[in-house]
Amino acid sequence: MTQRNLEFLPKFEKPRQAWVENLDTVEEKKLGLIDLHPNVFGVMPRLDIIYENMLWQQKYRRVEYHSLRTRAEMPGGGRKPWPQKGQGRARHGSIRSPLFKGGGVAHGPRNPTTYFYMLPFYKRLLGLTTTLSVKLAQVVDLLEIPTEGPKYLEDLVSERCWGVSVLFVDSVDIMPRNITAATCEIGHMNMMPVYGLNVYSMLKHEALVLTVSAVEEIERKIIYNLNRTDAKKKEQRFLVNQV
Repeated sequence: MTQRNLEFLPKFEKPRQAWVENLDTVEEKKLGLIDLHPNVFGVMPRLDIIYENMLWQQKYRRVEYHSLRTRAEMPGGGRKPWPQKGQGRARHGSIRSPLFKGGGVAHGPRNPTTYFYMLPFYKRLLGLTTTLSVKLAQVVDLLEIPTEGPKYLEDLVSERCWGVSVLFVDSVDIMPRNITAATCEIGHMNMMPVYGLNVYSMLKHEALVLTVSAVEEIERKIIYNLNRTDAKKKEQRFLVNQV
């Protein structure tokens, strides 16, 4: 296997290794070993970072559309319910006050409410490396299967003991026809290109199946971003939007 991104490793750091398997037969065939970069697939497990990333992904797309009317928007209540003085009762200007039953709501939800926020750049990056390190990841040569039938894919996953749900990841977003047609009929097996890989999707599936080209692309992008010096500039636009 190629030694990509591994030539700059310190001598005391050794790469992790994984078997490269096939998908063209239900029976498993070992095609060789592949070296995995320890800074991507061998970092210290950080469950707190995984939880923060999962919570962020759940919240940043959440929008609530609840909106309650204020006293000014309630119908009726244009005159005082009783005189200001002389009756021994408290002073009120309208029966649509929040103090009355059937009145408006004070400080209620107004307009669409978004829960969008951004995690720091390196927390998002550490979330990816941590999840890749703790996840059951399988490496295959290609996402090529001989038939479009979903039964073949279910038998293959059962034979390999990959669990119920599987996420297939490739370096391109145009997947082979057979596996695309097979996964369309199976709700718990999904496909994703490398540029869409995220913590939440990996946690939703029991097994993560990566192609060799996907492993190389993931390592190239993560190693570059781990050593970049313009991380603060990269997230500056998100900080401006939050002000």
